[in-house]
Amino acid sequence: MKSPKSPLSALESQALSAAAHWYARLESGQASDEDRQNWRAWQAADALHQRAWQRIESVRQQMGRVPGAFVAPTLQGADRSRRQVLRSVVVLASASSLGWLSWRSETAQHLLADYRTAVGERREVRLADGTSLMLNTDTSVNVRFDGGQRLLELLWGEILISTAADPLRRPFRVNTLHGQVQALGTRFIVRSQVRGGEVAVLEKAVQVSLPGGGPTVRLEAGQRLSFNALTLGAIRHNDASVGAWQQGSIIAVDRPLAELLDDLSRYRPGVLRCDAAVAELKISGAFPVDNTDLALAALQSGFSLNITRYSRYWVRVSA
Repeated sequence: MKSPKSPLSALESQALSAAAHWYARLESGQASDEDRQNWRAWQAADALHQRAWQRIESVRQQMGRVPGAFVAPTLQGADRSRRQVLRSVVVLASASSLGWLSWRSETAQHLLADYRTAVGERREVRLADGTSLMLNTDTSVNVRFDGGQRLLELLWGEILISTAADPLRRPFRVNTLHGQVQALGTRFIVRSQVRGGEVAVLEKAVQVSLPGGGPTVRLEAGQRLSFNALTLGAIRHNDASVGAWQQGSIIAVDRPLAELLDDLSRYRPGVLRCDAAVAELKISGAFPVDNTDLALAALQSGFSLNITRYSRYWVRVSA
């Protein structure tokens, strides 16, 4: 067993980051029955996940014994966003009991990642082997190239990869919290969030595999699927929405409003929610991600919706 001061391994850090995201989701007041089912499945998938969750629970219990004057500004402020709460929790959970301000935190992982983007930012980089990498909003990724492999560690967010031919014929893989994607000479998109991952193939093919030697599936150009640590979803066809963020848009085709807002919220700080009465309203259109206020104005005028701004960081959509 590791001593409290032992550095976390990469797998432990990933598991702890995922546990913190799950905690923030479950405590947000927006968690669904499906979220809770997926959380239980994530825990059951790996003993490392269970230990990470126990660590989060331990921190929560410790915080319950701290005087309210300290807890309130730290974890319970009414204007704190879900991500701010998540960061507060993981800073505490990832440190030892004597070092709560340790850099073993989700925030530190993002800040120290090889490449990262802020909320609302997109960035293109060229890797050492000539591979092109496009990072979507709020994304962090590490690059691990050596003589035997080309490995990307997608900590969080979404990337578009155009792989370059490698004279050394090293395999090109992307690791996420939920599984691994191996390129088969291709151009593809990988997305990783707390609920699971998604991969969409634009050219050639990829192979998707789950942790621990689970099932694998091959995807060809024009195909995509969602996955988590336990299951591979059904193969679907790409549509106009796939990769539209490269051109600065979200394209919706009969998409539920709540789902669209969840996607749009990735490009702006704070909380963006809708009333249950309009959550299933089907929306079609193209919405700019570089100006989310303009996107909200388009929803307001085009679909007779009301936009209430409690502050710059708290917006609610209603009928």
